[in-house]
Amino acid sequence: MQTKPTLNQWIAAFRPWSFPASAMPALATIAFVYFRSRSGAELSDVNWTGGWIALVGAVIIHAGGNLFSDYFDYRHNVDRGETFGSSRLLVDGVFTPRTIYIYACSFMLFGIATGIYLSFQAGWQLVPIGLAGIAGAYFYYKLKYVALGDALIFVIYGLLIALGTSVVLTGTCDAGVLLQSAPIGFLVVNILHANNTRDILHDRKANIRTQAMLIGVKWSKFQYIALAVASYLVIIALVVAQILPPLCLSTLLTAPIAIRNIRTMMTAEVGKPEKIKALDTASAQLVLMFSLLLVLSNLISVYLCQ
Repeated sequence: MQTKPTLNQWIAAFRPWSFPASAMPALATIAFVYFRSRSGAELSDVNWTGGWIALVGAVIIHAGGNLFSDYFDYRHNVDRGETFGSSRLLVDGVFTPRTIYIYACSFMLFGIATGIYLSFQAGWQLVPIGLAGIAGAYFYYKLKYVALGDALIFVIYGLLIALGTSVVLTGTCDAGVLLQSAPIGFLVVNILHANNTRDILHDRKANIRTQAMLIGVKWSKFQYIALAVASYLVIIALVVAQILPPLCLSTLLTAPIAIRNIRTMMTAEVGKPEKIKALDTASAQLVLMFSLLLVLSNLISVYLCQ
């Protein structure tokens, strides 16, 4: 007889450890707009309350997307007893697929309601951004299965969340917001890419094709390194261009963590997923620490410049 899921299992189902991927781009945008609004930039009245609601909305849709991903991966036999991905709550029989699907729809409807509320404040320009985010969360599995998952993740977490948050805050979005968010997007892609590199053999058995499968382990390692390095180079370039304050170079303090993750990635081998089984979680931790330093640097710089 199937036992009733515990509260911890209900929480684990939407994988809260992954939420830095959606929360940090929004939080970094709020901090960047705050820095610009206090450093002489000509901004209209900033909707700070709306910005925080946008952050919550991004996390809610992310939670729904995680649940949909687990549901479709289970239905398409991508997640099985011997695989490492997902929350494993479907694989282990803790939840039924129908329960997870209803759970996912509930989060998505809550996210849509949040978007509608914000659209009345920010205007129609938020609507296509929100629709793109919702469609990406629901149909992510389809693009992942044809080697387009990495690109979609960058568009959503590297661009769309920052764009939507900026529109809610100020009614507009300048290039600086997107440029600042891009490094976070690169690191978020590495979460997915580590997962897919680990699961190459299992995904092949499921008859899908991820980008890691398409380019192979050797080039998957190169991509992981390139995205990690690019994150730091973009921050340096933005500081040199005076788009970000110099204190944002503090993100370089996370470089040892990035190097540790790269060394782990370099051990990857097809058929030996246990070597990088926790690299997706470690990559998410890097996103959190890198982004928090970026946020704090923008906030502290406001007072250093006064």
